[in-house]
Amino acid sequence: MKDHNTQDSGSAMRRARFGALPERIAYEDMIETKAASARDPARDAYDPEGARNLLSCLAWDLAL
Repeated sequence: MKDHNTQDSGSAMRRARFGALPERIAYEDMIETKAASARDPARDAYDPEGARNLLSCLAWDLAL
């Protein structure tokens, strides 16, 4: 059976060496919210050259 006095002195030694745990951080303080940017219509535009390159790579990957 352990002596409570020994356990308390061990706890005191650990607290003296390592200190206390840091305070808890609230979830709201860990996240950042910002508004989304508008979509770029040029990025969504159809590009026939780009589509041809993509399809030729896909055909090559499938060994067609």
